[in-house]
Amino acid sequence: MKNEFLGKEISGPFTVPSGIVTCSTNIIRRFFELVPEVGVLTTKSIGPEPRKGYREPILTQYEPGSFTNAVGLTNPGVSKSAQLLAELSIPSNRFLLISIFGASIEEYVDVAKQLAPHGDGLELNLSCPHAKGLGMAMGQDPALVEEIVSSVKAAVNVPVVAKLTPNVPDIGVIAEAAEKGGADAICAINTMGPEQYDSHGFPILSNKKGGVSGKGIMSAALEGVSRIREAVRCPIIACGGISGANDVRQFLQSGASIFGIGSALVGMTTAEIATYFQVLTKDLENQTDESENLIRYDIDMEFRPVKLVKNERITEDICILTFDRKVEIQAGQFVFLWIPGLGEKPFSALLDDPFKLAVINLGSFTDELMTLEPGTEAYVRGPHGNPVEPPNNSRIIAVAGGTGLAAVYQLARDFGNTDIYFGARSKDRLYFLEESTDVSNLHISTDDGSYGAKGLITELLERNLEQMSLEERESLVFYNCGPAPMVRAAEELQRKYVHPNRIHNAIDYLTKCGVGICGACDSPDGRRLCVDGPFLDAADAATI
Repeated sequence: MKNEFLGKEISGPFTVPSGIVTCSTNIIRRFFELVPEVGVLTTKSIGPEPRKGYREPILTQYEPGSFTNAVGLTNPGVSKSAQLLAELSIPSNRFLLISIFGASIEEYVDVAKQLAPHGDGLELNLSCPHAKGLGMAMGQDPALVEEIVSSVKAAVNVPVVAKLTPNVPDIGVIAEAAEKGGADAICAINTMGPEQYDSHGFPILSNKKGGVSGKGIMSAALEGVSRIREAVRCPIIACGGISGANDVRQFLQSGASIFGIGSALVGMTTAEIATYFQVLTKDLENQTDESENLIRYDIDMEFRPVKLVKNERITEDICILTFDRKVEIQAGQFVFLWIPGLGEKPFSALLDDPFKLAVINLGSFTDELMTLEPGTEAYVRGPHGNPVEPPNNSRIIAVAGGTGLAAVYQLARDFGNTDIYFGARSKDRLYFLEESTDVSNLHISTDDGSYGAKGLITELLERNLEQMSLEERESLVFYNCGPAPMVRAAEELQRKYVHPNRIHNAIDYLTKCGVGICGACDSPDGRRLCVDGPFLDAADAATI
């Protein structure tokens, strides 16, 4: 099947809507490599200045396949984004659509001028329903939409796509205004709402309200696309609830030519996304709908209550929290701890029964945890991520720093035959040593020599690896968890002794949604820690 979009022949008729999955240049580059069916790669919306966005939770599932989100247009700003996008090499058969926003016409134009040289086209986000003073507030006024589009068109020499909000009396009128302003295509619809969903009597999203996406808005999206086709002649990118080939066929009949699939990708690894789009393409060729069966309607984002029974301070910025019950979690997975009004953060469970967390104070959320009082009720969702699966008859070497011990203790307990290498700056920052000794051969180093060997944990590891025979090294498998410098140093050392496919790294990347949608936890090679990891094997990184 030959596909074309705005003058460029592309490898497939699909895109992933802005703000979903392909939210970094690392991930986009990986999609270029692995998912050719996505012919239009859409970036996260980029504005004039860096925006941190809203605190977590940023995403909730109110029923299987339907979500609300309030990310807050998180982005690094136009200057940094231009630098990152300049490093992308766009394949000849892909269309890079750069999504932009602003609080005024002048801001739209300024951002457009800076980013147009780095893509094939610009998408004007006129439709975000939860960012105050931006997006939807501007996209509901036909005269303003026309002026924004015409001003950007006059300033750049690439195609311009207007992304419209469904939250208007007649989306066709807005589409007409966009086309009159010179829009080369229309993208519709963005999320609906905003709406609020609660759990245990509290609003889940930190912003309280968020845009609604997924299966719950598909009928509105179909109606919107049909109305837009009546009003304009330019191409339409359809978004909103598409999950299978039958959905694509309905939007095709309604007048769309490019199909955005977003919420349906929740919970999928990158490999699963690649398979999904392959199957979807075959479905369209064969009049089948097997791709719908690949959607993860089983993703559990419900919160379960836990009560704090003990807060043990290890040192000024480290504590261990013990809760009143067991959580179901396998070695390598992680959970989110949610405290309404404060937010949520992901943690490896130091222990599953009773549920324990090791916490290092790294920001406002963890700062509050330092003094959390026993009796406090919190909530847990998960587990998320992939359990570890060490090869049979392997000898496990787990290298941990900081709270990385939490990610490897259960591994040692459940699989045995494990050496744990645990490093810290000083003796007072060590914890859970007796328990770790019970389940592993524990090796300790401190930078100042106050406990165990003096020096870096990788130095101690290297001395021990050098003493092993070739036969002993053949059975080794490594799991590294902790700060990036430590993990990278450990991997560099371990590559001298084993193939990279026997090295697995879990680095403390920022993780927000936990189900692969927001792209915040992208690794340098474009894998997303929350769904492709959290332990990522080093062999893959070597091939990208």
